[in-house]
Order: sequence, then C-alpha cells, then structure tokens
Amino acid sequence: MPPKKFSGIKCLLLFICFIGLTTGCQTNKGATSQPFSIIYGFKEGDNKSIYLSDEQGKRRIKVIDVPNNTGGYPAVSPTGKQIAFYGKYDQRKTWSIHIADIDGTNMHRLTNLKNVWDYGPAFSSDGRTILFGREYTDKNGDRQEEIWQMNADGTEQRQIKGLEGGAPEFMPDARLLFHSKGRFSKTVAAQISIANIDGSNVIQLTNDDTDNFNPKISPDGTQIAYLSNRDGNQEVYVMNVDGSNQIRLTKNRIRDGDPAWSPDGSKVFFTSQNVFGIYDIYKVNKDGSSTERVLINASQTATVYHIDKNYLGRLENARQQ
Repeated sequence: MPPKKFSGIKCLLLFICFIGLTTGCQTNKGATSQPFSIIYGFKEGDNKSIYLSDEQGKRRIKVIDVPNNTGGYPAVSPTGKQIAFYGKYDQRKTWSIHIADIDGTNMHRLTNLKNVWDYGPAFSSDGRTILFGREYTDKNGDRQEEIWQMNADGTEQRQIKGLEGGAPEFMPDARLLFHSKGRFSKTVAAQISIANIDGSNVIQLTNDDTDNFNPKISPDGTQIAYLSNRDGNQEVYVMNVDGSNQIRLTKNRIRDGDPAWSPDGSKVFFTSQNVFGIYDIYKVNKDGSSTERVLINASQTATVYHIDKNYLGRLENARQQ
C-alpha cells in the first residue's frame, strides 16, 4: 500500500499544533517559582536590616532598615504584601511591633508601651490578626510572659487571658502554638503547648525538666520544629504535632536558634554561632541529614510562602536606583 499523503489542511493543522506546543514549552520554561524562601535579619557594622533570600542564599534583597538598628524577627503576611517585625527604643528598654509594606515603604509602629518587650509577631492565615509575645518585669521584680493579639493595623490590642508564655503563632486549624512560661524561671521549664485562640483547652506536647521553646509549625501542619536544652545544649528538634517522635536535628557545641521551615516542608532553617560569635543561617533536612550553611552574618529566620509580585517589583526597582 502506498504511503498516505497529507492534505494542505492537515499540514496546516499540524503546523499550528506544533507552534502551540513549542510556545507552551517556552512559557513553562520561562515561568519562575517563588523567588524567595526566607526572610531574616542582617547586621553589617552598626546597621541592622531585614532581607529576603532564596533557599541557597544566592539571591538576596534588602527590604527595610530596622529602627535604631536593633530588633528584627520579621514575619511575612499571607498576602505577601506586608511584613511585621519588632524594633527597640529607650536604650533597648522598650520593644515595639512594627508593620511595613514588603517593598520597604509605609512603616508604622503598632505597639508602644514603655519598658515592655513586644516581640515575635505572627500573622493569622487571612493576614488580619497579629499574635505577639510580651515580656516585662512587674513591680515585684518578677518576669512576666504574656501572649497578645491585635488587628494588623494595631487596633484592638488584647491579652489572651489564661495563657502565659511566648513565641505564639497560628496553626492551620486556627489553634495557637506557643511555649509556656518558664524560660526565666529556676523552678519551672518552658514547654511546647497548643491551645484554642481564647486560651482554652491547653495541650502540653513536651514534658521534661529543661526548656523547650520557640515552636514553628510545618507548612502542612503535621510537624513542629522547636528548640530544646534537654541534651545539655540549645539544639533544634522536630516532633509530630501530637508530641510524638521527637527527633534532634542539630548536634553542635554552640547554641542553635531561630528554627524556620522551608516552604515545601522538607528542610528546617536555623541560626548557629560561628567561631567569632557571629550568627550564620544554616539549613538541615527534617530527618537531620545534610546540614549546609546558607547565609553569613545573618539570623532571625522566618519562612516566606508568598510575595505579591507587584510589591516585589516595586522593591526590586527601588533597590536598582
């Protein structure tokens, strides 16, 4: 049988399909995923700033300078349009929560209570609420650790009654993850706990005689990264959200801190001191394997899940000027 011949119409259709496929391939190839994975504090000389970075530490961009060059611990809103962080005033005796657009503009001071330390802001899933820790020394000389919430514009600031502790953040199911009061106590140790947003139904996940603190929920809500002194040094651990399967990730002779998940949940970023006493940022697989340094002279890591492309464009344009 002789080979079939293609008609002119069939050839034209095949050509159109070919062009469509190659165009689609070129579009996909040019598409980029989320360019930045973490936000962090960077200190250069006497200057303290907040930066964005990719997971490898190769692409970095400055977001904003921290007031009085002290503070930091930034968090990115779920909309990808704003960041929250804290700055220090009154010779570092007053710590205040701030908010700013992620392009570095429109910074506002949200809390301003003298001789009180407000720190560790964390956004709700809709970006409308900010949790934060508040510490101060009362008139009897005792250290108080409270958990507060407010609207993202700073209004309706209110303490979550019945909860004492710090490092609060929202879980995917809208419950509250935090560590209990005890980090500054000689008789009680801080423990990782979960509670309803009104402070009810507290569930304690860790239970030993050393501090367990600064918990961070994984992107899928199934695991928690946290810090613990249980093995004689401050190290990074992970556990299931019910408190089971507690695993030590880092094994250093110096203190590690600031755990933060990679956006895909496969790794945990953390800070560790180098031989000069300066903090660097590392990442480790969530099973404890393959530790790698990402950034030098950086700390206060937090996860970035999304950045609004318009705000990012304005930030990049501003830094190029």
